[in-house]
Amino acid sequence: MNSYHNLTVITGASQGLGNAFAKTCAAEGRDLVLISLPNEGLPETAREIEENFGVQVKCFETDLTRMANIKALVKELSSFRINMLINNAGLGGTKKFQDASADYIENIILLNIRCLVMMTHQLLPFFDKDQQTYILNIASLAAFSPMPYKTVYPASKAFVMSFSRGLYGELKDTNIHVAVSCPGGLATNSEVANRISTHNSFVKKSILTPQEVAEKSYRQLLKKKYLIIPGRINHLSSLLQRIVPVRFQLGIIANNLQKEILTYPSV
Repeated sequence: MNSYHNLTVITGASQGLGNAFAKTCAAEGRDLVLISLPNEGLPETAREIEENFGVQVKCFETDLTRMANIKALVKELSSFRINMLINNAGLGGTKKFQDASADYIENIILLNIRCLVMMTHQLLPFFDKDQQTYILNIASLAAFSPMPYKTVYPASKAFVMSFSRGLYGELKDTNIHVAVSCPGGLATNSEVANRISTHNSFVKKSILTPQEVAEKSYRQLLKKKYLIIPGRINHLSSLLQRIVPVRFQLGIIANNLQKEILTYPSV
């Protein structure tokens, strides 16, 4: 058995929100298993976290869209006792559905849905049975409304939200607490920040940094909230998405995303 303390497994951990979660958890004294695609600087991230926070970090570089890789990873983790799983790995983008390739669509489905479900299912037997444990799935504010020109992405995040809330109900009488976080847009890098700049002022005001989302989500998770919406404006937006007629929402979203596509047609 490995001697890790409050072991936290994080997918998509090399950059953006996953990297922020890794630092947030490390600052709380949690040892980490970090997972990302190869060649994204994960070993360097692991060394930096170990040096700055004094925790143990193990990293795995693998493509989680492949089921064989998920099975191999689970086998590697079978000797661990997991205290927290953060299913953060995800993929999105803005394209006309008819212009998107089959591979582009399939990868969103495989990573956002199959990977998250199978990682959760396969790792549950290795959760620590002797203390409170946690699963945090990362959905999106997009889960509350269909979005033209993203189409598959918000549908995948609606699945994540429904799956998470159903699993919460199934496990609520055990020591495993399940939550789903639905952040709004994140300025993860300069390109994303530029794309956000094409949207209206309400969207721009809702933007949080990855570190803000990670810290808010982590605190709410430990309070055993099951639906987490970081940021007051994002919380208001989620309420509006549930009240405003979908046909009206579709027009507003389509106008915003058409402008984004015209400004950044390559993504």
